[in-house]
Amino acid sequence: MRVVGLPKPFYQLARRRPVELSTQAHERLRWVVAWQTLQEHGLSSTGASERLGLSRSTVYRWRARLRRHGTVGLEPGSRKPKRRRQPTWSVEQAEAVRALREQYPRWGKDKLVVLLRRDGWSVSASMVGRILTRLKARGLLREPPRSRISARKRLQRRPYAMRKPKDYQPQMPGDVVQLDTLDVRPLPGVVLKQFTARDMVSRWDVLEVHSRATATTATRFLQALQARSPFPVRAVQVDGGSEFMAGFEDACRQQGIRLFVLPPRSPKLNGCVERANRTHTEEFYELYDGDLDLPNLNDALQHWEHIYNTVRPHQSLDNRTPAEYLRECHPDLASSPLLSHM
Repeated sequence: MRVVGLPKPFYQLARRRPVELSTQAHERLRWVVAWQTLQEHGLSSTGASERLGLSRSTVYRWRARLRRHGTVGLEPGSRKPKRRRQPTWSVEQAEAVRALREQYPRWGKDKLVVLLRRDGWSVSASMVGRILTRLKARGLLREPPRSRISARKRLQRRPYAMRKPKDYQPQMPGDVVQLDTLDVRPLPGVVLKQFTARDMVSRWDVLEVHSRATATTATRFLQALQARSPFPVRAVQVDGGSEFMAGFEDACRQQGIRLFVLPPRSPKLNGCVERANRTHTEEFYELYDGDLDLPNLNDALQHWEHIYNTVRPHQSLDNRTPAEYLRECHPDLASSPLLSHM
């Protein structure tokens, strides 16, 4: 019968008080024991290391530390460099930097080094930066508190609107309808506001022109969007324009329509409706020569909306119209009055 003994360090440790080891030290000890056990079963040190997926030099280093210091030697050591760069500046230079920084608390090393050289100090920008870091670490230099005075326009709080969640992806028509306004300038001094809505899935568009873009006109357009869409509108996405606040936000809340508002200066996130505005400008307004009063213009625009949704092929829909796409890919919507007679 073969008797296999444990490594010598285990017998030495048995005579000592137990030591609390970290998880990493326990793991290293387990690897050393397994490595030595494999050697006792006939494997070479290289073969045992390869079997365990470890470097042989690593196991040798752990074993040496275990023999020299016991299990405490398997604890991860400090990775702090043995030699660290020592300060090369004098106390007078540090005081000069501190005095200037306290006088000009918002100036960085690049500006301070210019002033120091004017006063005859031989310093570099990197040295001034290291002095500032050292002074802050020792608590000898503190940054002044920031006040809330700002020239930027403060964002208004939105009681109902929210950022679109990252995991919210439109799957069905009406899941996300992007809304935007377009400035229409048919004559010098004449500015009209077109409201554009585009469904991200079906590319179905709804258009309407008003004299102004206000929360009231935006709420009317929301009603028109629901009436002229062959699917229920579950969420709309808008930018931070004031026309999509106040009454418009209340209307969305009352009707159970989720309202997603874009972050500032990010029109690319409303890319579908931005592209729609370009299309309507090029294919309708640049060719329109009718009357510019709102009733006649809205009648012509609604006729173009019908052509856009039922006649014009869309490359993004495999050269189908939005109406054809809805009938083919979402047959449950085919009974909608807006699609049944097309």
